[in-house]
Amino acid sequence: MTLSHRSMGAFSERLDPRVKLFFQAVFAFAALAHTTPRGLALLSVLVGVVLISAETSPLWVLREFRSVFPFLLGGPLFASLTLGSPWFVPADAIPPALASYRVILILCVSAAYIRTTPVRESRAAIQWLVPGRPGQFLGMGVAFVFRFLPVLQADLRAIREAIAARLGTERSLAERMQLVGAAGVARVFSRADTFSLALRVRCFAWNPTLPPLAISRRDVPAICLICALVGWVFV
Repeated sequence: MTLSHRSMGAFSERLDPRVKLFFQAVFAFAALAHTTPRGLALLSVLVGVVLISAETSPLWVLREFRSVFPFLLGGPLFASLTLGSPWFVPADAIPPALASYRVILILCVSAAYIRTTPVRESRAAIQWLVPGRPGQFLGMGVAFVFRFLPVLQADLRAIREAIAARLGTERSLAERMQLVGAAGVARVFSRADTFSLALRVRCFAWNPTLPPLAISRRDVPAICLICALVGWVFV
């Protein structure tokens, strides 16, 4: 599976996409405002509720974002190093480690949104939030990314599997990176050309008919949670 929308009948799928976008923004502000272990622990519980409502496994989310782990783990390790004795200070790694964990929580919420929100609804919500041509351009860009990125992920996965099937794992790391990078760039340009042709064939328009958006009673718990988070940010 890739990081894309997949209907599974989850509760979050029935929520208004505007409410989910506001929740993501408020959650990010709350994560930046409360950086203590206690605050992050409360946010972790909230992330668990979000993933359950989206029927999304946290292990799947971590697997999808595994490419960012070297940066999230490297920051605390680099911060704990010193140029002299004792060379390694574990206490210096605590603040960047908390920051890295904060990023993981935000990624989990974002992944739950992507899994439960169709691309057309995301575009409609963005164009509602940002009116006019800027909103149309932004909504179009987000829709392109949501549709294009999973295809590129699948291509890179296929390239890696093909290299492994041809005993590419016995090559050096530099050679494998060169092979994956060259083949990946070639597939990107090929997919971009196909994508451009598909847009012309389908008579791409700036103002398509987007799905109607409406707040319902199902959104009330999420709205109350957003209000609680906003209050907690300023506490």
